[in-house]
Amino acid sequence: MKNGVVFLFFVFLIVNKGLGQYQNKDVAIADLAADANSLSVKTYNFDELEPYLHIKDDKIYVINFWATWCKPCVEELPGFEKILKEYKDKDVEVVLVSLDFPTMLRTNLIPFVKEHDLQSKVVLLDDPKQNVWIPKVNAEWSGAIPATIIYTKDKRLFFEDTMTYEALKANIDQLINE
Repeated sequence: MKNGVVFLFFVFLIVNKGLGQYQNKDVAIADLAADANSLSVKTYNFDELEPYLHIKDDKIYVINFWATWCKPCVEELPGFEKILKEYKDKDVEVVLVSLDFPTMLRTNLIPFVKEHDLQSKVVLLDDPKQNVWIPKVNAEWSGAIPATIIYTKDKRLFFEDTMTYEALKANIDQLINE
């Protein structure tokens, strides 16, 4: 199963390499929204995203790398949403970094976010230089998704596997109690 996810991720990266020119920095989808609420997903290259991986304040950050086409990624999303709700008053921020194809932003990613009512911050990473940025996220990361970083200014945890709600909660509680 993990090899299949790794394969799909690398297919995405190869195709994505030629798609960087389609990068949309902030795409509002009021035209796709059935109601008056619009939704936007900001697109970053890795240099723009990297500062979010190293914030030195008093919050706990949960950064999840995922894609709508990755079944294990989609299956774990309710746990991240539950963490967001349960820890909203405890300075825990959840950021879902989508590795979906940039050309599928309007047709796949944004409708997915709306359909699943994701309340976590969702951003799209559009950077074909995966051999450069993957080791910057974590030297041990093979590039497989899902992958999750949980960090504070003093401690950093990395998981290259599906995260259950219970595992997320246990790791966050550990950081809160340190």
